[in-house]
Amino acid sequence: SLALTDAKPREDAFLVMQLRDAGVVILGKTNLSEWANFRSMRSSSGWSGRGGQTRNPYETDRNPCGSSSGSGAAVAAGLAAVAVGTETDGSIVCPSAVNGIVGIKPTVGMISRSGIIPISASQDTAGPMARSVADAAALLGVLVGNDPDDPATEPLQRMRLRSFDEALQADGLKGARIGVARNLAGFHEGVDEVFAAALWAMRAAGATIVDSIALPQPEALGKSEFQVLLYEFKDGLNRYLATRDGGPRTLAALIDYNRQHARKEMPYFGQELFEQAQAKGGLDSAEYKAARAESLRLAGAEGIDAVVEKYQLDAIVAPTVGAAWTTDLVNGDHVLGGGASTSAAVAGYPHVTVPAGLLHGLPVGVSFIGPAWSDATQIRLAYAFEQATHARRAPTFATAPR
Repeated sequence: SLALTDAKPREDAFLVMQLRDAGVVILGKTNLSEWANFRSMRSSSGWSGRGGQTRNPYETDRNPCGSSSGSGAAVAAGLAAVAVGTETDGSIVCPSAVNGIVGIKPTVGMISRSGIIPISASQDTAGPMARSVADAAALLGVLVGNDPDDPATEPLQRMRLRSFDEALQADGLKGARIGVARNLAGFHEGVDEVFAAALWAMRAAGATIVDSIALPQPEALGKSEFQVLLYEFKDGLNRYLATRDGGPRTLAALIDYNRQHARKEMPYFGQELFEQAQAKGGLDSAEYKAARAESLRLAGAEGIDAVVEKYQLDAIVAPTVGAAWTTDLVNGDHVLGGGASTSAAVAGYPHVTVPAGLLHGLPVGVSFIGPAWSDATQIRLAYAFEQATHARRAPTFATAPR
């Protein structure tokens, strides 16, 4: 956002400190969907007032998805070996899938959120994006760490997690029980063909495929999740903006800034989500507490946890999302079906997406989802699938539809 151009943070985010300590060479910052796509229901993923519209390197009139649009496009295009994305619901796995790379949305608490502009304290997490599972896992090992300023990371004191090297097993699918969330597929025959080939590869690599299990559809979780995000966004953003020097210091001031600079900040879509969030009360609201409880119940206890326990699964798989859509700044995003991100995002559980194939030259990803702190298991299964298929193809930077 242009509102933050001159509002400098006082120190590096906790995860950036870890990157520097590990000797990582930081090349720059990538373009994010403005306010992580939480400003308007009609936003275009990959667009910001600061950076313009990010393009998909597989076909440049196609959308890179978001919110971590620039991270996905930059890694896919070979501009960087790895990148860090952030996700509230889909913002790592969607741009990873449609840009043909690997994305790891870890368990909430695996990576500190200190210094990251928030949407949701209960769902937000950073995560690695890379062209291979090994590279993504290596970056995750650097990012993991207990931070006293982020209570969600406290369990790491007992786990002593650091390296995920042991999860990189080429035979990691052997003996695994994989549940197929058929209700998250079936939205496009071409995606179904890619997904069917992915399941065949898993079976050939020694996995037992448990077909036709069901996770809640995004629509089922949508109402309660949306209320949670509105409340937590207002609370978290007000806290965050107060830590920066210059620029708007509250959500109300940010709304006013956008109105004053509407020609540059709102040429295509508005800020109705900001306004809805501003109208909410605090986190002590009964509405908020009820929405959060329902979200956790549907996504966790009666969702992923129930399915994993019932069928004794190591992971649940589904197509990550449909292929990239054409960018439309006038009407906003029009995702062509699918979306496996919501249950894992709402529950705060791990989700790994891996390239599974191409649909008319556009990447399609397959998702591995599991219960809390099963990150190493999901990485092991994703790595074994990647090694069995080598499905990723480099982008062609096409300029015309195929």
